[in-house]
Amino acid sequence: MQILLLDFEDFDELYRCYMPALKHGGLFVKTNSRFDMGQPLSLRVTLPDALEEDVIEGKVVWITPQGAQNSNPPGVGVGFSEGNETVNDKIIKLLGTALNSEKPTYTM
Repeated sequence: MQILLLDFEDFDELYRCYMPALKHGGLFVKTNSRFDMGQPLSLRVTLPDALEEDVIEGKVVWITPQGAQNSNPPGVGVGFSEGNETVNDKIIKLLGTALNSEKPTYTM
């Protein structure tokens, strides 16, 4: 299984990458690498102000190709597999009321 690294230094970038509409949550990963829908991936994520990284298993559920019309960066959205609730809960707590924001994200 391929491993992707994500290091969030600020909450704004975490907000833009988080995918709350997915049942178990998910994150958008900016990358020029090519992936297929449903491809399993492992994410090594360092959240803002965290001392340790979290490992998340998931699969590709979103693809933004190079040169997308909306000028979003190329990358993939990785939906968390069941069993990653602890990490998803951490992200929800970190983002708090920002989840109700109207600011655009990389996927919506």
